[in-house]
Amino acid sequence: MTDAHDFARELAETAAGPGLQAMFDTLAAALEEQGRWHAVFDVRLLQARERLGLPLTGDCGPLDPATRERLDASSLEACREVGWPLLEQGNVSAGWMYLRAAAEPADVARSLAARAARLQAETATARAGPDADEVGDDAGDDAAAAGPSAAERGLDEIVHIALWEGVDPALGLSILLARAGTCNAITAYEQGISRLAAARQRPAADLLVAHLHGELSAALAADLGQRGMLSAPPTPGPGSVTALLAAAGGLADDPAIHLDVSHLQSVLRIARVCTARESIHRAWELACYGSRLPKEVTYPGEPPFENVAEASRLFFGAQLGRDVAGALQWFRRAAATARIEETGTLPADTLTLLLASLGRPAEALHAALERPKDDSMPSPMHASGMLPSLVELAAAGDAWDALRQACIARDDWVTYAATLAAEKRPG
Repeated sequence: MTDAHDFARELAETAAGPGLQAMFDTLAAALEEQGRWHAVFDVRLLQARERLGLPLTGDCGPLDPATRERLDASSLEACREVGWPLLEQGNVSAGWMYLRAAAEPADVARSLAARAARLQAETATARAGPDADEVGDDAGDDAAAAGPSAAERGLDEIVHIALWEGVDPALGLSILLARAGTCNAITAYEQGISRLAAARQRPAADLLVAHLHGELSAALAADLGQRGMLSAPPTPGPGSVTALLAAAGGLADDPAIHLDVSHLQSVLRIARVCTARESIHRAWELACYGSRLPKEVTYPGEPPFENVAEASRLFFGAQLGRDVAGALQWFRRAAATARIEETGTLPADTLTLLLASLGRPAEALHAALERPKDDSMPSPMHASGMLPSLVELAAAGDAWDALRQACIARDDWVTYAATLAAEKRPG
């Protein structure tokens, strides 16, 4: 803006000449130049009310559906107009406030990822800069007094929006892993990400599995190298842990522990949601490592994972084609025991999930139908969508009759009707 009086005169002349809509556009453009995005939003709402003949201030009162739809559309457009610049300029929380209801989460996630990469590069450069090697209490005191840098505060905002607001949990978790370590990342996953649908959990779970697998591979290689048991480090990625264990003869009677056992068992539990073959392979290797640990350093899990590492080794291994018969025998026995002793639904759910992942939908349906009746809240596997529905299993296994007979016996007419509708659908 130039002189305030000149600008006021310009607005008045525009309102009197080209009209109020032009006046609002002129004001919005001037405010955009100043970066006053909140004010731009207010102007756009005023402009929409004027265009629709609504009161400029206060409650609009009852609106007919068409007018309400037009007002809502204008409001969302205003949200996008101001939200994106705020986000791109670093005001992440303010930008998200506008974009939450007006933008596709995938678009916001891409913008956050690009900004996070820039901020992480800034923090890395700052740590490697000329002051990075300063020592002494004065340097430490000065850094503490200064508090987090602007880049670090920006990353904090991105973690909040990406992880805790659910825009891109894997992005938020990756930043948290780099800044706060494995323990904090696992806690964040369990407190926030585990409540999301399975499809939204998977990228974050893949990330955690790969991270812990990398930590274990590096620690194991370093230990074996120091002992002179390793001629050359293995290729990073799936296969590295089992290659290291094989080079050391399995380490079955070795007391060495190369990672936090609670982290290992937590990640093995989280990994059950994974479907990517590389993640399943890494999880299987983590379980193989866990199976060699002394019992006194491990923690019992919930049936059928009382022995977390051994059951996980069978569960993930079967999905890789390893000892499928042995794994199914293990989990069928656990499901039968739980059904007799009424000790919970996880064994039946696990058997169903494993059979479905092995491409045996008719058997998975049978396991699901034998699941103990539970009138309380759905199990985590059901609630997150990890398990295919009964209708999906019946369709995949051409087992409509079996499901319908079960529906009749259970007085479940909703599922019965769904089977009739699903079977009639083309394709």
